[in-house]
Amino acid sequence: MLQDGFHDVPNGKLAIVVRELEMRAAPAARIPSFADGITLRAVTDPTLDWYRDIFRRVGADWLWFSRLGMDDDALSGIIHDPDVVIFTLTKDGKDEALLELDFRTADTCELMFFGLTAPLIGTGAGRALIEHAIQSAWARPISRFHLHTCSLDSPQAFAFYQRAGFVATGQKFEVAEDPRIKGRAGFTRDHAPHVPIFD
Repeated sequence: MLQDGFHDVPNGKLAIVVRELEMRAAPAARIPSFADGITLRAVTDPTLDWYRDIFRRVGADWLWFSRLGMDDDALSGIIHDPDVVIFTLTKDGKDEALLELDFRTADTCELMFFGLTAPLIGTGAGRALIEHAIQSAWARPISRFHLHTCSLDSPQAFAFYQRAGFVATGQKFEVAEDPRIKGRAGFTRDHAPHVPIFD
């Protein structure tokens, strides 16, 4: 248990505050409405190249690195599991969003990853996609839909999830290696300039 006060974080590490949110019952259904030219697509058999590309384009600015360090077998075992459901949004013929729902734990759905690339930000696509996520989760026999967001995410993320109906339930402190320092998973020191590098 952390005590009150300051705690040193070793050089080369990220200090991340992780917030947990959940909903325990399906809210009133709202029909997702996407702007003209944006279409929702279920990705039923994602290739590893497709997944890594969209994961990087959506998450690189927020230092999403967890899936990029996985080998092919480990990543394939997750994204090809029948209880992992993936969607994207397509604009001008290009996939520009990632929504990943994980039903591998009984009675539960976890919103594993949710994000848009720059061309969709400000179009209302995020609001529509979270409504689709909520409806897709509660279409199965679950009693809990939950997610994690953290201090590396967009500053708007926490309030966005609360507006969608999620309730904060707890927080954790995570220390992880900063992938930018050693160039892990293709990250460079130019990624996520809002997050200081300490090496």
